[in-house]
Amino acid sequence: MTDPSPPPTGRRPDPDAALIERSRQGDTRAFDELVEKYTPKLYGLVYHMTSNREDTNDILQDVFAKAYRALKRFRGKSTFYTWIYSIATNMTLNFLKKRNRRRTMSLDDVDLAIEHDRDFIDATSKSDPVREANISELQQRLNMAMQKLSVDHRTVVTMFDIQAMPHAQIAKILGISEGTVRSRLFYAHRQLQAYLEDFRK
Repeated sequence: MTDPSPPPTGRRPDPDAALIERSRQGDTRAFDELVEKYTPKLYGLVYHMTSNREDTNDILQDVFAKAYRALKRFRGKSTFYTWIYSIATNMTLNFLKKRNRRRTMSLDDVDLAIEHDRDFIDATSKSDPVREANISELQQRLNMAMQKLSVDHRTVVTMFDIQAMPHAQIAKILGISEGTVRSRLFYAHRQLQAYLEDFRK
């Protein structure tokens, strides 16, 4: 059974169309496959915007729950990935705005667990102690610098610099023009450079 609303002519079919249709018919295993497929990418997006692993896990659970409930309204005007990425972005932005209203972030709120991450340790274990310490310090400073950005600026930096998304896709997901994306990136990059200036030698 095919999607009743095929994608516009000239655009490739959604590679997830079969899983989407099975999910719509109540096949939870099909939706589980979509969750497994997109969790790593969405985790990277949400984590770099929140810098908190617990918040990231909570938000992702809510994202997939909302996507599952809304799946019958998905009409294939974009790929499933773009659609669920938009949901994740909007829910994370809403979470951050509420969090910022409740309190001002302190350094204790920033998750600096990267230095305890096994992949990070493996990658740096052969380094000399000074270099290893510098990498760890740079990661901490970068995390803290990201948290100093406004939510809007942190979002475009995460999408463009970390997720490697093109300007056009960022603009579509956020509902802004490509020019606005570029201007936010320019301003955010200047801010990050200023925050990290003391670390540069």
